[in-house]
Amino acid sequence: MTTEISIHAVHEGGMRVTAGDNKHQVTMDYPMHPGDVSAGLTPLKTLLVSLAACSLSTLNLVLTKMKQPVDGLEVEAHALRRQKHPTVLTGISLAFTVTGSAVDRLAVERAIKIAESELCPVWNMLKSSTPIHATFQLVEKPIAPIAKS
Repeated sequence: MTTEISIHAVHEGGMRVTAGDNKHQVTMDYPMHPGDVSAGLTPLKTLLVSLAACSLSTLNLVLTKMKQPVDGLEVEAHALRRQKHPTVLTGISLAFTVTGSAVDRLAVERAIKIAESELCPVWNMLKSSTPIHATFQLVEKPIAPIAKS
């Protein structure tokens, strides 16, 4: 079964494009000269944002289903871009930070693998053409002491 996804994009001049659906819009731009002010993220940065958001929300979903005591999730996404045209991404790293009390390291490893191999469509599409390396760190959030009455 397939579902259609539709986006409408409008060229706004220069390298600037506004795109979106009926509810949400995003502006992308590509400064042509050093020092030019950009009106938005470049399309490649927007692609990296899509991977970061998809992987993070998927990781949250899986860790929640695993009943892990996660209080916060973050990801730093970095990519290498080839300088020669087409200037594609040649490698991506995802560094996840998982905050919580007694979060199981093995559960996080498994959740990242599930996100990469089964649930995050952006990661799944990109990994066939671009190596993606994921790491994580656990940040222990101390359990608040119970106040005595």
